Amino acid sequence: MKITIPDDYQDCVRNLDAFKQLEGHDVTIYHDTLTDLDALSARFQDAEALVLIRERTPITAALLERLPNLKVISQTGGGAAHVDIEACRRHGVTVMAGTGSPYAAAELTWGLVLAAMRHIPAEVENLKAGRWQRTLGTGLKGRTLGIFGYGKIGSLVARYGQAFEMNVLVWGREGTRQRAAAAGLEVAESQAALFQRSDVLSLHLRLNDDTRGIVSAESLAQMKPTSLLVNTSRSQLVVPGALEQALQAGRPGQAAVDVFDAEPVLENSLLALTNFVATPHLGYVEKDSYELYFGDAFSNLQDYIDGRPVNNLAS
Repeated sequence: MKITIPDDYQDCVRNLDAFKQLEGHDVTIYHDTLTDLDALSARFQDAEALVLIRERTPITAALLERLPNLKVISQTGGGAAHVDIEACRRHGVTVMAGTGSPYAAAELTWGLVLAAMRHIPAEVENLKAGRWQRTLGTGLKGRTLGIFGYGKIGSLVARYGQAFEMNVLVWGREGTRQRAAAAGLEVAESQAALFQRSDVLSLHLRLNDDTRGIVSAESLAQMKPTSLLVNTSRSQLVVPGALEQALQAGRPGQAAVDVFDAEPVLENSLLALTNFVATPHLGYVEKDSYELYFGDAFSNLQDYIDGRPVNNLAS
C-alpha cells in the first residue's frame, strides 16, 4: 500500500521500533507542515493511506474531494477532531484511532512549572552570556497548585504537586470535582476561586464547544501578580489575545505554555515577553509515547490491509 506520513518534524518515525510493521509497503515521509490546499492535495495525491501525527494536519472536506486514491486514515493518539469524519464517510475513507499515554505530557507540564518558577531558561542564557545570577526564583513547597480539569494528565500533575509538598486545589465539571474529592483533594468553591487562590494554575481540559475560550480575560485578571499559568492542553482554551494582554498587565505574573493557536509557530508576539516561557508542543513528543502512538497506528493500518475487523470512526 502507498502510505504517506506527514509532519515528522524530527525525521524520527523511520527510526522507531514500530516502523518495522510497515516493511513491504511504499512509505513516504514528510518533515514539514503544509497548510495550502493545493500543496496538500498535490502531496497526498497518490496516497492510499495517511498516518497522521496527532492534529498537525487537518483533513477537511475540501481536501478529501481532491484525494480519490485515499482509502484509509490511521490516527496516532485517540482523538480525531481534526478529521472531517462526515466527509470521510461520504468518500468511503476508513478512519481509525489508537490510544495514548498521559505520562509524557504530565512530565513536560512539570518541567515547565520548574522552568518558569526558577527562571531556568533565562538563567541558562545569562550564564552563557557571562552573566551570573540575575533572577530570584520561587519555590513550590507550601504553595497552591490549581488543577483545572482532573483527568488522566491533570491527576498525574496533581500527584507531582503533592510530591513537592504543594497544596492541590481542583476545579472542573461535576465529574472532575467528584473524582478529586474522592482522591482526598480540595475542591475549589468556584472557577473564580481557583484562579484567585492558585500560585501555579495548570490547564488540563479537553477542547470542545463548552471549553473553547473558557479562560477569559476576566479569569486571568483574578490571578495573583506572583502566579504562574501553565497550558500544555490546547491554546484555544484561552480567549484569543487574552493571555498576552494579561501578561503585559501583570496578572498572572508568568505563563508557561506548550501550545499555540497556529502551529508550527514561525513568529508570535508572546515570544518577546520576558514573563513567558514556551516549548514547541513537546508534550507527547517523547520516545516511549511515539512507540505507543505509532505502534497502534501501524497495527491498526495492517489490520485494515489484511481485512481484519477495525474500529472505523467513519462507519
